Amino acid sequence: NVEGKIAAALRLMGAFRVFDTDFAADLTVMEEGQEFVNRLNKGENLPIFTSCCPAWVKTAEQSYPELLPHLSSCRSPQQMFGSVMKKYFAKDNGFKPEEVFVVSLMPCSAKKFEALREEFSTDGAPDVDAVVTTQELARMIKAFGIDFKALPDETFDPAYGESTGAAVIFGATGGVAEAALRTAYKLITGSELERGRWEPAKAGESAREMTVDIEGKEIRIATVNGLAEARRLVEEMKTSGKQYHMVEVMACPGGCVGGAGQHASDTLALRACRAQGLADIDASRPKRRSHENEAVAALYESHLGERNGE
Repeated sequence: NVEGKIAAALRLMGAFRVFDTDFAADLTVMEEGQEFVNRLNKGENLPIFTSCCPAWVKTAEQSYPELLPHLSSCRSPQQMFGSVMKKYFAKDNGFKPEEVFVVSLMPCSAKKFEALREEFSTDGAPDVDAVVTTQELARMIKAFGIDFKALPDETFDPAYGESTGAAVIFGATGGVAEAALRTAYKLITGSELERGRWEPAKAGESAREMTVDIEGKEIRIATVNGLAEARRLVEEMKTSGKQYHMVEVMACPGGCVGGAGQHASDTLALRACRAQGLADIDASRPKRRSHENEAVAALYESHLGERNGE
């Protein structure tokens, strides 16, 4: 886990503040978890499909427009974070929105496209101004002549730096669904859900399933990574009538840990290693559920109001 060295490198390269996007992942879970509960209660637009992966969202728009009412209305963590920075961080710290330039560091090249979408701008100004992939960051660090391995581990800036284990697992397939389920379970039952147990993928497939009992109701969840597998799952749901309550889709093999912004020579074994690393970080965190993030709770109290509110 070299996030501390990344924070140090970014400051050496001139970053004014360095925040953790995991904060916005917790914010996403609070919104998406509440939206899932609302849909369950109403029995409408189920299954809910996750909307964090811009490549999947674009695929749905182009190939499966009938699924669009089923996609979560929530922005991705990247876009939530940019919006929060421009609308609230700027105001709270005496800046004008146009004085804040948000640079997002992502393992995903599709995030560049996402940041350019018209929906994610305010008065013509983008909520996220630039997206740098992990490959590009590595080249930048080398260009600055920084000895990365020798850097001290630095922490993220406060206020928007706090995050939970639920936010960390967003980067691996199954993580978004599980993080949302942890909070949805709490919202419905009032008790906490321990880490879910996913069924292993079938031979040659990248889809997994999990069934969770919530107050006597069997909630069925599917997660799939790779767009070919996503298409297969969608077609299977159409032909077989197989029903789920939530479906998580990530376009890249293994999830964001295998994103197109990562090193081109990545292997499946390395992606699995990264995913296990995220799971280990999650297990080590004192707070592992997004509703335990006090900074997110404070943001709702000071600015956002209720979950899924206007």
